[in-house]
Amino acid sequence: MQGVEDPRRFAALRNRNSGTYIAGGALSMMADNVEHVLAYWVLWQTFQSPWLVGFQIVSHWLPFLLFSVYAGALAQRFDCRRIIQIAQALFMLVSICWGVLFLTGTLELWHACVLLVLHGMAGCLWMPAEQLMLYDFVGPRQLPSAVRINATFRSLAFIAGPVVGSALLIGIGPAYGMFVNVLFYLPLTIFLFRTRFTGHARGGGPDVAERPTPPRMSFFAAFSVLGTVRRHRQILGMIMLTALAGMTIGHLLQNAMPEFAEILGGGAGGAAYGILLFANGAGGVIGGFLLEATRKVPPTAPTAVGSAILLGVAVVVFASSGSLVVAVIALAIGGLAKITAESTEMSIVQLQAPDAERGRVIGAYTMFSSGTMTFGGVTAGLLGSLFGIQSAVLLAGVVLLVGASAVGVWLLAPRRRGNDS
Repeated sequence: MQGVEDPRRFAALRNRNSGTYIAGGALSMMADNVEHVLAYWVLWQTFQSPWLVGFQIVSHWLPFLLFSVYAGALAQRFDCRRIIQIAQALFMLVSICWGVLFLTGTLELWHACVLLVLHGMAGCLWMPAEQLMLYDFVGPRQLPSAVRINATFRSLAFIAGPVVGSALLIGIGPAYGMFVNVLFYLPLTIFLFRTRFTGHARGGGPDVAERPTPPRMSFFAAFSVLGTVRRHRQILGMIMLTALAGMTIGHLLQNAMPEFAEILGGGAGGAAYGILLFANGAGGVIGGFLLEATRKVPPTAPTAVGSAILLGVAVVVFASSGSLVVAVIALAIGGLAKITAESTEMSIVQLQAPDAERGRVIGAYTMFSSGTMTFGGVTAGLLGSLFGIQSAVLLAGVVLLVGASAVGVWLLAPRRRGNDS
């Protein structure tokens, strides 16, 4: 890693630019989740289509699998402020279109498919540029703090989104709720007009005043970065860990919660459902703040491996437990392990990446972290239909536990001098 981490707690929040940026990003992520609540409810009420439910998952994650590396190349070449603003504009456009279609009663299936794909593309475009901006705001010494806090605020947004979305759904209806949701994207969009940081001042791409613009890169040429990833052992290890988590756990826990609520809640399945969802999200939020407040967990490869293994153990305990109390504790620990693993992986990837390729390396990480959730949904559906959702979750936890252990042995084993660290 480059340099020594800034010892101050919540260092990234002390930075006026990065603190405002992280808060604005959290609002936008909350809006993303609000839109899911409103749109998915109306789509089910309108079409009652299990096929469309599956398409919702695929359309959200498949763009990350196909286009994240090229989105990283774009972030590497162009002003990241404008890329993020384009993504935010796409989000707002999609919300406005949903609102108009809901209000006029003209929603058709093809409308839904187009808007779901556009929403997924906006998220894919946003992610690499978001991380380059973090690096630019704080530099390498404060980057681990910035990544941790950013991940924590995102976890908070995942909790707040369904709450705010449900309130809008009940209070003013889905159509007007979508129009209100547009407002949540504005703070980040406006802030990016006011900051001088471009995502490139500290390296990794063009600074308009000082750096030449990198040459154009075709879609397929962008994937040459995978050769760079292969030669950097720690970056490759982090990508392997996040791909394992995406393919096994992904969004499986969230989709499996209704069945576990019925199993663990007895006659109070509805209450148990809310408790389980809250425990899963709260573990990440509380864990993220504890990590930053204590600064006892270093952003190193052993931390990433250990956190991934702990996440697998937590999922196994959750899936095999017949106790609501034990399940809640396991989910909270899993949330802590997940945010530790993800923030550590991203810190290592950013700090180890060559300056000239940082955008594409982040894109490669995003491709495997978010894109593999496409396969996770398919695998979960297949295993769930064959063995039941409880067994599918248990098996996913075991695979993650064993796979992360194997990656750890490969990554942390002593190696000959001259090999990449």
